[in-house]
Amino acid sequence: MTNNQAGNVAFLDLVGLHEELEKELVAVFRKALKTAGFIGWPMLEEFERSFAAFCEARFAIGVNSGTDALRFALMAAGVRKGDSVITVPNTFIATTEAISQAGARPEFVDVDERTYNMDPDKLREFLEQRCSRDRHGKLFSRNTRRPVTAIVPVHLYGQPADMDPIQELADRYQLIVIEDACQAHGAEYFSRRDQRWKKIGSIGNAAAFSFYPGKNLGACGEAGIVTTNDEETASRIRMIRDHGQAKKYFHDVEGYNGRLDSLQAGILSVKLQYLPSWNQSRRERARKYNELLAGIEGKVITPFEPSWSKAVYHLYVVQVENRNEVQAALAEQNIGTGIHYPIPLHLQKAYTHLGYRSCDFGVCENGARRILSLPMFPTLSASDQMRVVSAMVRNVQRIAARAVAAD
Repeated sequence: MTNNQAGNVAFLDLVGLHEELEKELVAVFRKALKTAGFIGWPMLEEFERSFAAFCEARFAIGVNSGTDALRFALMAAGVRKGDSVITVPNTFIATTEAISQAGARPEFVDVDERTYNMDPDKLREFLEQRCSRDRHGKLFSRNTRRPVTAIVPVHLYGQPADMDPIQELADRYQLIVIEDACQAHGAEYFSRRDQRWKKIGSIGNAAAFSFYPGKNLGACGEAGIVTTNDEETASRIRMIRDHGQAKKYFHDVEGYNGRLDSLQAGILSVKLQYLPSWNQSRRERARKYNELLAGIEGKVITPFEPSWSKAVYHLYVVQVENRNEVQAALAEQNIGTGIHYPIPLHLQKAYTHLGYRSCDFGVCENGARRILSLPMFPTLSASDQMRVVSAMVRNVQRIAARAVAAD
């Protein structure tokens, strides 16, 4: 979606970004044509090395989507059929699809009301009160009677989850940590435990990234990658993504056709050079939103960024009362918005069989009724941003006043 109509403010502009890079991107396509290097080949290996270095991880393994990245990471790290994996209910369904398709069952804990990410206290409560150990010390969920083997914290909207306490609990209970970093390319976390900043994608046992076109680093199609510091995990993922082959026609395991093609890898290599500046632009626009929206404090809750976080604002998400009315009013004024996500996963029809009910995760459910994603992309102009905020302020105040009058 673009600002191709006078007066429109797009939620996302992908056309302008790609027009600026057209010559470099076309050169990638020509290289693929001239070498016939469509699958694998040097372009993929070059991107894997570059992205691993960007994330400060030892290895990066390209796959064909963020969903496969998470699924393969779980499988390679040791999650098995019949296990339970802990995650959060306010994320895209790909998070839980990956868990289910690895053979495990998702179990949820609620989120922090300020960051929207996994609440370490709720995770601790789950592990202490809803799990027990067998005589061998293995952790089991009392609800499902399945072994609990992994945690998937989601770095939602480009904001890092609080990894230190999550990792400490994982170490205590001998659990695997797979970061869902599909919205957090380039985000950083300050580890109080290690007294240094760490790149998202370098903290857990492995991390999954999506390069869906609208991401901070997006392909021109589907693509994903796994980062890890563990050589054995990396080796397993390489086999899983390529029909379980250790080498051509020698299949150590039954795998998948989940490779990242060379053309997308080459495109991503070009874009990766620009990602730090794009992320900085997003952060600057987030700060401007915060300043401009401060005037209606209490009516619009802006994103909270802890001191230990350097968020990259894949999305700029506010909370507002009467969200649906506000969104409709903005749409009438040709301002694009989104809702990420309107129905928490535990209340989705696809997961009725898990047995969760409304009010099981109050923070998540309350947020889902109030969240609204405003336009956010690196080339969002100051004038368009001002127009978004002016419309937000005007409509929020008008709708709130009408609600008071009705009472």
